Amino acid sequence: MGSQGPGVRASRPRCARCLGKSDRVRVRLQGLLAQEHRHERIGSARQPRRHVGPQIQFGSEQFIDELAVAAGEDPVAFRLRYVTAPRDAAVIKAAAEKARWQPRQATRAARSGDIVSGRGIAYAQRNGTLVAVVAEIEVERKSGRIWGRKFTVAHDCGLIVNPQGLRDTIEGNVVQGLSRTLFEEVRFDREKVTSIDWMSYPILEIRDAPEAIEVVLINHPEIAPTGAGEPSIRVIPAAVANAFFDATGVRLRRVPLTPERVRTALARA
Repeated sequence: MGSQGPGVRASRPRCARCLGKSDRVRVRLQGLLAQEHRHERIGSARQPRRHVGPQIQFGSEQFIDELAVAAGEDPVAFRLRYVTAPRDAAVIKAAAEKARWQPRQATRAARSGDIVSGRGIAYAQRNGTLVAVVAEIEVERKSGRIWGRKFTVAHDCGLIVNPQGLRDTIEGNVVQGLSRTLFEEVRFDREKVTSIDWMSYPILEIRDAPEAIEVVLINHPEIAPTGAGEPSIRVIPAAVANAFFDATGVRLRRVPLTPERVRTALARA
């Protein structure tokens, strides 16, 4: 029986259920552990077979913002100009409206002050699920700290079965996505991985958590559910990076957006 990761724990009982309605079905299972090491693999760490994910979105959604800057247009209006599918446009509009997005030309210059604020948008789709998020952040120039203060997420995954469960999932994705954006990084040398504990692999703590996460659910009862486990996590790095540019006029090209990298980027600007 094939499976990917922990999915084997879910796939086995599902297969057993397909055998009949009995409460007890005796099934003989044989588990095989297969390991394969292919060093030439490239692509997303989360979805290596699809070559998409937060890593690709981090680059592509920043590039869209850069095009908006070059065109002298608002990032939301620029996206809506080239999005043709109604559902895609709807999630972008819903996130922007809920966040009270005020259209303005994307900035090229840094704002004044030691603590500056900015907002950015990112949009993505995964397996039929559509997500747009507006990130509102604060940047402390001296320390290099980024605080993801507020996130507004519009989410369309077709038919909504459990609204509260869906909201909880999205909020969890935002927090995990922010952790990966600002802190999480697997480090290694020529011989081994050096991120071996919580000191060498820090994650988001309560003091760095957002003060607010707002979720807009778009329900399409005529469309079968397309999943919510991961789509909203992939837009967080790009939204934060676009917000950082809005606040500072500087682009960050590598995650995590650590204080050291922030200070270096600002010093070079």
